[in-house]
Amino acid sequence: MKPTSNDIVEEILQDNIKYQAIIEWLKEKKAENIRSYEVQGKTDYTDVIVVCEGNADLHNKAIASHLIDMAKENHLSVLSKEGVENAQWILIDLGDVIVHIFLPQTRDYYKIDDLFEKVKTRNPDEDKQ
Repeated sequence: MKPTSNDIVEEILQDNIKYQAIIEWLKEKKAENIRSYEVQGKTDYTDVIVVCEGNADLHNKAIASHLIDMAKENHLSVLSKEGVENAQWILIDLGDVIVHIFLPQTRDYYKIDDLFEKVKTRNPDEDKQ
């Protein structure tokens, strides 16, 4: 069955509520320097990438733990989580939203914002040539 325009609008609203909730949960644990990258249609694996940082590995673990707990409490699927033990760079895959939690020096070292800025402006049709 083909989705109707009402179905599409409802999906957009649900996605926006999910995104806003994720941002709020990050802020509740004092995540810093939060940036979002809309990559829908630019990547095959997600629609939004959120990047933030904590001021220490323990802070990053607290941010990640809270995000995972709140996602589960609100019946969102946590598809994967990586880096929680080391906490230098934590990735939490929530399907259409992927969250990266960094230590500031790790984020700077990998120039992650530059990378995702390139992804955001990427033309996927160029890859087909």
